[in-house]
Amino acid sequence: MKNKRSNSASQLFNFTEESYLERTSRPIYAIIFLLPFIIFYELGTIFINTDLLNQTQVRVVAFVWMQDFLKCLGFGDKLAWMAPALAVVIILISLQVASRKRWRFMFWDIWPMAVECILLAVPLIVLSLFLNSSAYPQADPGRFQSSCDPIQTGMASSCFSVVKNSLLAMKTTTGTTDHRLLANFVTGIGAGIYEELIFRLILICILMTVFQYILRFNHKSSIIFSILISAALFSAHHHILFLNGQFASSTPFNWTEFGFRTIAGVYFAGLFAIRGFGITAGTHAFYDIIAVLINAVFFQQ
Repeated sequence: MKNKRSNSASQLFNFTEESYLERTSRPIYAIIFLLPFIIFYELGTIFINTDLLNQTQVRVVAFVWMQDFLKCLGFGDKLAWMAPALAVVIILISLQVASRKRWRFMFWDIWPMAVECILLAVPLIVLSLFLNSSAYPQADPGRFQSSCDPIQTGMASSCFSVVKNSLLAMKTTTGTTDHRLLANFVTGIGAGIYEELIFRLILICILMTVFQYILRFNHKSSIIFSILISAALFSAHHHILFLNGQFASSTPFNWTEFGFRTIAGVYFAGLFAIRGFGITAGTHAFYDIIAVLINAVFFQQ
């Protein structure tokens, strides 16, 4: 029997009720599936850099944006530091309520969800390797690429953006290879959650509202324009950061990196429309993890 409930704000398509695809696209599944990622990100940023007064140096840009927004609403520094994680949960709970979908959760769905996210990340990994090998045929195979490198010559492009003097670029007395690898894992997981929250869940919903209800575009056109604009902004923010009320350069611009991340943005947006927030954020996080591993194993000096 087909699900007769209306589409939720977090998903554009419905599946057969109580099927794996329908269950795992529910916001409640996104909360439980992503909770370990959120905890790992929070604990990772604390234990890698114990200077809690300087936490903005270990946060992805999307997370810092949420912190700054909450501070503007009157949240204190300590509460604003913890609130983005709580905001993810609150937003997803609100979507679960609005969707009127069942709250039932089957724990044996977790492992298939993880496998699905890994498999969905593979096409982006292959595309990244292909584009970078074509763009940089003479690249130094010993170079380790991160999103803070001055020249992006790594074989697997990252899909996360970090603030200047970030976790990935920290120079510490304990800056071992394992330390940097863990730092990349933490940042990639944080990006998977918070970049998807901002550029897919929040931005696409806002753009859909503007195009469909204010500009009076039809539904199909609204979806296309929303996906393309969100993908372009997602790609651009990896090169130009907006922090403290001003723009600043992040990684040097080149068309290969911008094009790949735009394609990745379209891919994540389509995935979000079909599979919901949990699978999309998980795929983004696993992509970054796999990219970090590939660069560390095959292209690290």
